[in-house]
Amino acid sequence: MGGFGSGRPSGSGRGKVETCRSLDVNRLHRAGCLAPGWVGGWQWTRDGKNVASIGIGAEAEQLHLSYRVSVGKGEWEDIAETVRIVHAPCRYGGDRPYFQCPGIVNGVACGRRVAKLYILGQYFLCRHCHRLVNSSQGEGIWERALRRANTIRQRLGGDPGMDSSFPKRPKGMWQRTYQQLSEKAFAAESLADEAVERHAGLLLARLDTPKRSTNRQRTFWP
Repeated sequence: MGGFGSGRPSGSGRGKVETCRSLDVNRLHRAGCLAPGWVGGWQWTRDGKNVASIGIGAEAEQLHLSYRVSVGKGEWEDIAETVRIVHAPCRYGGDRPYFQCPGIVNGVACGRRVAKLYILGQYFLCRHCHRLVNSSQGEGIWERALRRANTIRQRLGGDPGMDSSFPKRPKGMWQRTYQQLSEKAFAAESLADEAVERHAGLLLARLDTPKRSTNRQRTFWP
């Protein structure tokens, strides 16, 4: 199958969930890939082109994955990995499949029940075992608030950014829904403004502190 050029050099910091290819158990389930006896492949594409793929063989309560990886600039290596599938009951009947993470960290088996496994290095593991973080975890208050507001603006068919005019109610959307989304967007943008003002105030205070300190020293040391 197609290979993965993956791996994070030692000391390069924590990886981001958004930059890693993942296996989604719900997508596999909808595609019939979890049915015992199913054998086939799974592909990742970019601009309509296949960039990576794996082989999948399904048995009762487990998947067998086969693929090739090249970590850093190392040689390509064939990998065979088995991932257990567990099911949890849904509130209104039926059940939902999950991966049971096969990771072993410091000699301790992970076993977390997760919907996604990510590849970073050689194996598909949960984000905790790979120490992955979401991009939003590195954002400040104002960045997160603006991102929420921009998401709403784009959902309503408008352009992101407070400099852009707020979009009108899309055809077919309930007035109440539009009003609720508008209020959430305006509240998020107000929060972003307040956060920026506080940050600017702290910066000005820090810049002003050495000046006051210098003035005091001049009064004692002519």
